[in-house]
Amino acid sequence: MEITFINKTNQDMHAYESFYHSIAKNAEKVLKLEKDLEISVTFVRSRTIHRINQEYRNIDRPTDVISFAIRDNLEDFIPDENKDLGDIFININYAKKQAKEYQHSERRELGFLFTHGLLHCLGYDHMNPKDEKVMFALQDQILDPIISRND
Repeated sequence: MEITFINKTNQDMHAYESFYHSIAKNAEKVLKLEKDLEISVTFVRSRTIHRINQEYRNIDRPTDVISFAIRDNLEDFIPDENKDLGDIFININYAKKQAKEYQHSERRELGFLFTHGLLHCLGYDHMNPKDEKVMFALQDQILDPIISRND
């Protein structure tokens, strides 16, 4: 999977590039995905994601991650056409806060947010208990072999 990284923060996020590639590689294996898919990840702060959340979701507050999928699910995927899955915006301020709340590392939290956003871009959702169970199990299956929950 090709990942385009955009950093809109003043924090160096380069260390997460190889980490996210590892997660994407495991997602390809677990979900049996084609290897030539593309996605973009933009690191932002609370103010920026608040604006995005308000503009596109009509929710007047910041959040941890927002995904914009190109297609609703992989069934809409046509081989040899656009391989772009979409865009993920990750709020590093929330990641730091949630890492403390969940008592794991910022790295684990940023990995979780990427995995969560990636699954949304692949058509997974958690709007009802059945779908939530599937999506959250996949998150664990993809992320846990890459980074421990205790990290």
